[in-house]
Amino acid sequence: MTQAKQTLFAEHAYLPGGWRRDVLLEWDVDGNLTTVEPDTRDVPASVARAAGPVMPGMPNLHSHAFQRAMAGLTEYRASSATGATDNFWSWRDLMYRFAARISPEGLASVAQWLYIEMLKAGYTSVCEFHYVHHTPDGGRYGNPAELAQRVVDAASASGIGMTMLPVLYQYSGFGARAPRDDQRRFINTPGSLLELLGALRAARPENAALRYGVAPHSLRAVSEQSLRELLGGLDGSAPVHIHIAEQTAEVDACVETEGARPVQWLLDRFDVDSRWCLVHATHVDANETLALARSGAVAGLCLTTEANLGDGLFPAQEYLDAKGRIGVGSDSHIGVDWRAELRLLEYGQRLTRRQRNVLASAQTPYVADRLFDAALEGGAQATGRATGALQVGHRADWLVLDPNHASVAEHAPSAWLSGVVFCEHGETPIRDVYAGGDKVVDNRRHRDEEGAYARYRVALADLLK
Repeated sequence: MTQAKQTLFAEHAYLPGGWRRDVLLEWDVDGNLTTVEPDTRDVPASVARAAGPVMPGMPNLHSHAFQRAMAGLTEYRASSATGATDNFWSWRDLMYRFAARISPEGLASVAQWLYIEMLKAGYTSVCEFHYVHHTPDGGRYGNPAELAQRVVDAASASGIGMTMLPVLYQYSGFGARAPRDDQRRFINTPGSLLELLGALRAARPENAALRYGVAPHSLRAVSEQSLRELLGGLDGSAPVHIHIAEQTAEVDACVETEGARPVQWLLDRFDVDSRWCLVHATHVDANETLALARSGAVAGLCLTTEANLGDGLFPAQEYLDAKGRIGVGSDSHIGVDWRAELRLLEYGQRLTRRQRNVLASAQTPYVADRLFDAALEGGAQATGRATGALQVGHRADWLVLDPNHASVAEHAPSAWLSGVVFCEHGETPIRDVYAGGDKVVDNRRHRDEEGAYARYRVALADLLK
C-alpha cells in the first residue's frame, strides 16, 4: 500500500525571499516537497504543527569523515625542539598516521556518529570527499569500493543525504612526483577510480538521498592528462570537487612547475562550470577572484578548518560582490556547525578590515541572512541534489528552531537569523531536524544517538591504542 503524503504546518517558515507566515508543507513518500503554501488558512486540527520556526537544512559541501576522530589531537607543536614552524604540512603528517590505522568497521562507526552530529547541527546533506580506499598496506580490498560503501551506508543509517565523491589521488606533488609511502591507502589511477565508482554505483544505486560525483584531490595530486581521463569517464552532470589554492606553498609550487597560479591554470584548461566546487580557493588574486565568480562554480569555504590549519582568508567581499557562489563545509571536523562557519567567514573579514557587517549588501543589510542564503544556494549546487530551499520539487529537508531559545524568543523574525548565527546562549537553538521528510532529530536527540555514540567510542579507543 502506498503511504499517504505527509503534512506539517509552520507558523513561520523561511522560504526563498524570506520569512513567511502560516506555511503548509506537504511531501511525498520519496521525501520530496509537493506543496509549499504560505498564508494558509483553516488548517485542520489533525495536521501536525512545527514546534517553532522552520528553516531549510544546510548542505555541508566538504567532509573527510575519518578526521572527526582526530579532532583535538593535533593541538600541540610537534617540532618545538627544532624551532620549525607548525603548519598545514606538519598537521598533514599526523593526519596520515591516523589514516593508516582506521579499519572498515572503525570508519563506519566514526562516519555514522559524525553524520548524526551534522544532523543535530542542522546539516541535512553532506558531500563526502572520500580518499581512504585501500588496506593499510596499500592493497586492494576484494570489493574496491569497500570503504566508500561503508561511508555511504553510515549516511543512510543516520538519515543524512549524501553526495559521495571518491577521490583520485596519484602523486605526492606537482610534476607527477611519486606518492609517499604514507599515502598508499589513497592511490588510484583514473581507470581504477572509475572502476571503484562503478562498483559503488552497482552496490548502492543513486536515489533521491544519494548522488555520486568525483573529486580529483588537488592539482598537485593529479596531472592534466589524468584529470581529463577521469572527467571523460563521467556523466556530464556529475559533481566535480577539487582542493585548490589552500596554501601559499601550493600556489608557489604550481607557478614554478606549471607556469600559472592554481585557479587560473584550471580555468584556462578545463570547462569549469556550475558542476564544479573549488574547495578552499583561499589564495586567489584579483583576476582569479573575478574569473572564478564568472565561471558559475562554487567556492567551498571551510572556515573552522582553515582557521585551525592557519590557511589564510578567502577574499569574500570581492567575490560575493562579483556574484560568486559559496557554500560551507566542516572539512576536518574540528567543529561541526554551519553557524560557526558563517560567523567565522564574517569575523575574518572584520578582523582584517577593522569594520563590522562587512559581508552585508545594499540588497540584504542583515549579514547573517545574506550568508545563509548564499550558503544554501551554493551548497545545494555543490551537492548536485535538489535541496537547500523550501520549495516544490526539493527535498523535504529542514530544521525547526526552538521558539523559547534566547536567540529567538521575543525577537522579531527579521532578527532570528542574526541571533542564530552570531549569538551563543548555551545549547543549540535547533530543536528538530527533518531529512527527506523523516524526523531524524527530535528535541535535540537523534533517534540512534546512544547506540551510534557507543560504537564511535569503541572505534576511537581502537584508534588511540
